[in-house]
Amino acid sequence: MENQPEIVEQALEFARETLELALGWLTSPAAWSQFALLVVAFLLALLLTRRMAPALKRLLSPAEGSETLLSQTRRFLARFVPLLLPLLAYGLTAVGESIVVSLFDSGAVIAFGKRVFLFLAARILVRQILTDPFLKTLGRYVLIPVAALYALGLLDDVTLALSEMEVSLGNISFSLIALIRGVIAGSLLFWLGSWSTRHSADYIARQEEIRPATRELAIKTVEILVFGAAFLLLMSIMGIDLTTLAVLGGAIGVGLGFGLQKIASNFISGVILLLEGQATVGDYVELDGGEQGKIVKMTARAAVLETFDGRWVVVPNEDFITTRVVNYSDSGSANRYEAPFSVSYDTDINRVPAIVEAAVATHPGVLDLPYPPDCELRAFGESGVEFCVEFWVNGLDDGENKYTSDVLFLIWNALKDNDIEIPYPHRVLEWKAGQGPTAPA
Repeated sequence: MENQPEIVEQALEFARETLELALGWLTSPAAWSQFALLVVAFLLALLLTRRMAPALKRLLSPAEGSETLLSQTRRFLARFVPLLLPLLAYGLTAVGESIVVSLFDSGAVIAFGKRVFLFLAARILVRQILTDPFLKTLGRYVLIPVAALYALGLLDDVTLALSEMEVSLGNISFSLIALIRGVIAGSLLFWLGSWSTRHSADYIARQEEIRPATRELAIKTVEILVFGAAFLLLMSIMGIDLTTLAVLGGAIGVGLGFGLQKIASNFISGVILLLEGQATVGDYVELDGGEQGKIVKMTARAAVLETFDGRWVVVPNEDFITTRVVNYSDSGSANRYEAPFSVSYDTDINRVPAIVEAAVATHPGVLDLPYPPDCELRAFGESGVEFCVEFWVNGLDDGENKYTSDVLFLIWNALKDNDIEIPYPHRVLEWKAGQGPTAPA
């Protein structure tokens, strides 16, 4: 048919070539010999796999519950046992290929069979071995199609066609195959970067002998280095001249100077915070603006505070540098609190301090150092004599800790046990003959 689309003509031409190749193989003794070799290689690989796979699984399976580095490595290698069949078939076929080529001066069928075995290996890898969702998706939509094109002998033609298509972005131009290769390589590099930084962060976080601020700084440094190296490597893979990015880098620098001053300021402030360690993850802080809470996360731009009522407050790092910050420190630092109370004027107030101090000291959270509980006379109030007991505890009197409430209970019980009255407000009314009651005194 005339005036057919080019893609249709190419498809028909490929179909004709495939049919001619198939007919040539069906009528060729050399092709049948190679088919027979493939079948024998596959059956032999199947027999060896059935004998070797159970032994390999037993060898690579560590003791249950073992979490050593060697045990983790053995578990990782054991996941690849399903690849034994296609790889053995590929290896046995490669051994027989040299014999067939020397006898018939042809190895096209053998070469096709080897590619099919590699396709089967890729399919098993994606379906049975990969568990990470990203890698599984990448294998399903990239690795298996590429392996299929390679098995059919079309990979070189497709690669050539894509390399002839160019994409231009300003002064930068590259082929479509370079763009596809860059997307795939970039996805893998940044996944690998995320994986490596996650494990590095876990390892650094376990080093308790290092200051928390230093650990956070080390984690951020690893992230910057890993993703910076991934970006440079990606540019090299895509074939982009890094000197071309110098102009773009200058423009970004100008943009930072004018439009992104706050972001740059917060980033530098975050580095200063991590270096000085005056406020780090785990500290309870209060800022001049009224924001307060426990620092649960420090990013390049801001710190995240968690209040005792469950809210998260995002505070820019710059606020920690330019404003006054009250740091109540972590749960290992002592803090002083006060519990006020009153007693009746009929009480012998000289007895009160000893009774209350002894009662408060029985609380398991109240410390003897830096100072034991101290009961002080504060004032002679309208309804009673006002006292206050000062006590020191580790951590904060909020959230899961209810120190002041517990201390007030102890004071109440101690005063009741010693028959000391806790007063309530009293009012005195004056009644004069011929007049109504006056205002309360």
